[in-house]
Amino acid sequence: MTTMPLPEKRLEKYKEILLKEKEEIQKVINNINDIQKRGAKDGNGDLSAYSQHQADLGSDTDESERRVYLLEKELKNIKLINAALKRIYDKSYGICEICGNLIPANRLKIIPYAKYCIKCKEEEELRKKRRK
Repeated sequence: MTTMPLPEKRLEKYKEILLKEKEEIQKVINNINDIQKRGAKDGNGDLSAYSQHQADLGSDTDESERRVYLLEKELKNIKLINAALKRIYDKSYGICEICGNLIPANRLKIIPYAKYCIKCKEEEELRKKRRK
């Protein structure tokens, strides 16, 4: 059974949504990069803003680790969005990569870069859990 691609008008709508989300994520990434570049320097580039107390050093490290985690998460989302945009250009967007059925509009509204329908995504997650 071959599923018909989404109409061009809907593909354009999803493309706009994905590009807007990508732009927002890029802003977050740029902000994190700016913070990481500045490090603990104050506005003048003076290193006196570095933490002197062990507890402060721990807090700084914790914050830095959170930023790195967020950066990795956002970079992963950019890759997912780019893959979804490629599916739009290929006219395969909105079609589950496993079963070939249409992904419900409600799912695409929440996760515009979804590549699986809900049923296949749940089965995929179960397989991953069993492997662990």
